[in-house]
Amino acid sequence: MQGTVATFDPQTRTGVLLLDDGTELAFPARAFDASGLRLLRLGQRLRVEKNPDGEVVRVTLPTMA
Repeated sequence: MQGTVATFDPQTRTGVLLLDDGTELAFPARAFDASGLRLLRLGQRLRVEKNPDGEVVRVTLPTMA
């Protein structure tokens, strides 16, 4: 699943993605921390990984494995 960064707070390392179907999906700091990224920009495309419970566990660039 992929989405576009709608909001990102570098202080709390949390944000909201806008999915392709228009749904907003919030991600916690631990999902950002798991990405290995240092910063996100508004409008940037991200790949979203969820656990079986549907919780966002990692956000990464679409080109990263």
